Amino acid sequence: MKGNRVEIVVDAGDTTRTYEVVASRAGRRVETAVRRGVVEVSEVTRNGSVVRTARFMATRVLALVEQPMPRQDSSERALREDPQS
Repeated sequence: MKGNRVEIVVDAGDTTRTYEVVASRAGRRVETAVRRGVVEVSEVTRNGSVVRTARFMATRVLALVEQPMPRQDSSERALREDPQS
């Protein structure tokens, strides 16, 4: 899973805690991996170097939500209905 922002909801016993990992600079991305019962969320540069990593026990993770940044592309135009056609 790759994106610009990942939100992790973790069971902390009597309550839940929410953590966010955000790609802090342009060109970086956030990758998520599940390995051996551990969920790893890492911020990665363009060339693949890991900048920082957050690790959570997979049994405690309640939700893992990837939220990509909206595109700001000028070629994508909103569709409008023309009342004269």
